[in-house]
Amino acid sequence: MTGAVCEPYGVPEGYTSMATLTIKNVPERLVRRLKTQASRHRRSLNLEVIACLEAASHAAPVDPDEILATARAIRPTPVGVKLTDRVVEQLKNYGRR
Repeated sequence: MTGAVCEPYGVPEGYTSMATLTIKNVPERLVRRLKTQASRHRRSLNLEVIACLEAASHAAPVDPDEILATARAIRPTPVGVKLTDRVVEQLKNYGRR
């Protein structure tokens, strides 16, 4: 067949070239959990890891201003207190000497 493109078995749709990623020092407990998930989803361990990475990379973007506004609403700054770098450093070091 001329001009036909054959994708290897197990390659997710829409991917034409693949990179190789090596992950070192993976805790055995994590490997066991991933293998269990892969079995439940009827996937190889490799495809399960790819699925997990895909899901993690599509997580909702973080809006720092929204998080800061929420934090300020939950815990308003006390009136009359001005936290400077010097004051924060003193508070962190209080009782450490």
